[in-house]
Amino acid sequence: MKFLDEAKIYIKAGDGGNGCLSFRHAKFVEFGGPDGGSGGSGGSVYAVAIPNNNTLIDYRYQQHFKAKRGENGAGQNKTGKKAEDIILRVPVGTQILDEDKSAEIADLTEVGQKILLARGGRGGLGNIAFKSSTNRTPRQTTPGELGQERWIWLRLKMIADVGLVGFPNAGKSSLISVVTNSKSKVGDYPFSTTTPQLGVIKLEDNEIIVADIPGLIESAHVGKGLGDKFLAHIERCQVILHIIAADVESPVESYTVIRRELELYGHNLDKKPEVIALNKADLIDSDAALKIRSELGKITDNPVFVISLVTNTGVMGLIDCITKSVVKPATW
Repeated sequence: MKFLDEAKIYIKAGDGGNGCLSFRHAKFVEFGGPDGGSGGSGGSVYAVAIPNNNTLIDYRYQQHFKAKRGENGAGQNKTGKKAEDIILRVPVGTQILDEDKSAEIADLTEVGQKILLARGGRGGLGNIAFKSSTNRTPRQTTPGELGQERWIWLRLKMIADVGLVGFPNAGKSSLISVVTNSKSKVGDYPFSTTTPQLGVIKLEDNEIIVADIPGLIESAHVGKGLGDKFLAHIERCQVILHIIAADVESPVESYTVIRRELELYGHNLDKKPEVIALNKADLIDSDAALKIRSELGKITDNPVFVISLVTNTGVMGLIDCITKSVVKPATW
């Protein structure tokens, strides 16, 4: 499945049907009077959040969505049929913005959440609606109202409990893979090395969703490399899991660079609870790993785990810390 996290689309609600001008014509009925019915309403456009979907790719191939027009009214006081609504099915976590992205229309963060995006036009009135004691044979009708139309942006921000950050090749995707292989009750949903990944850790009475974004580099917050395009996907996370490669020249500097990018990006990413994993510990000796851990402890109070995804050292302790850091809502 291809990944797409932003799409611009045009939506048009249906126009209302016109009211009917008609008079009753029946044998043996004198002065039949008006019987023109009203038009039906045009179809509206809604968006609804659905589960098990993590991409907006469907909206790359179709950008225009137009609801049908309501039927016109008819004689014998027949109201025109209302047109069917259009339902845009989007992933949970989709934000809906206006055309210039200056205002948020909706933020669909729960399965089944539904929002009206464009209202269909009301049907016009038939001449029977204008009948009165002083106007026995009205010839007035009204046309159907125009349906609303607009351009909107769909922007996906993943819903995850834990967000993985770190330099490229620090081992973020490998961590998801190892966790998946170490437990039978884990779901893995890979896209590619240049797009976000989701991993679902299912425990006995809990479920933790982990989002891995492509590796960051210095100045990512202003668009360098893959830039801030994917940082948005960890805005909603409760906990940041920071992966550092132990075999680089300066693991401590790697940590401070990424922390600086999170701070400069904003949206309080640098304020979120953080767990640090010093990965690839199998590539250095134990004394060097402890020294790096000690140096990290001097600049941060966040817990630091020394792990190896090759030997599986320290991984379970890391996962246990993460699951305890995530607060799940109570279920009844």
